[in-house]
Parts: sequence; C-alpha cells; structure tokens
Amino acid sequence: HVKLWEVGGGLVQAGGSLNLSCVASGSRVYVKNMAWFRQSPGNPRELVASTDDAGTTNYADTVKGRFTLSRQQFDNAMYMQMNNLRPEDTALYFCKVNIFSTTADYWGQGIQVTVSS
Repeated sequence: HVKLWEVGGGLVQAGGSLNLSCVASGSRVYVKNMAWFRQSPGNPRELVASTDDAGTTNYADTVKGRFTLSRQQFDNAMYMQMNNLRPEDTALYFCKVNIFSTTADYWGQGIQVTVSS
C-alpha cells in the first residue's frame, strides 16, 4: 500500500515563489521515479518535472530556469522550488510515483498553485 502526501502550493502574486513536496510512504516502498504534473481547466495534464532514483531531473521547457526539483528523505520524497511564478503556472499539480516492485502509477490527489497578476 502506497500513500502519497502532497504539501505546499498556495496563492502568490506573479514573480513570487512557492514550493511543492511529495512524500511516498508505506512498508517496503522503494521509489524509482517521481514527477510533478499539472492540469488547468481546458488543458491536458502535462509533465512539469521529473526525477529518477539517481537524482537526474528533467523539466518542461516552460519551467526551465524557474523550477528546481530534488529528491529527499531516502529517495522517497521530492521537493520542487518554484520561483518567478507566472499566472500561466496556475494549475492543479499532481505527484506521480513509480516504485520498483510494480509498473503501476500512483497519483496524489492534487494540490493547487495559483498565481495572480
């Protein structure tokens, strides 16, 4: 059983900063890949940033240079710092996790990021 805890987000004015954390917990949970996706009304869910078990990160072009993703807590957590936020970053952000023992995807319930003009 895998539980995903999403923390952070919130409301900020353009140019400000927010952060997001995702923690995967459960017995014998060994996390392989973690990623943040986001979805805004009328748009498909898109990949924002991802990290593998080695700590390698990948970013969407729209957030490069502004968002920074890192792995923490025995690789079962990730932290994303979001700087220079823009109104177009407003979306519901979802944590996605893959573990070594299964090919299934685990999704968080979503956490809101709102950036005002």
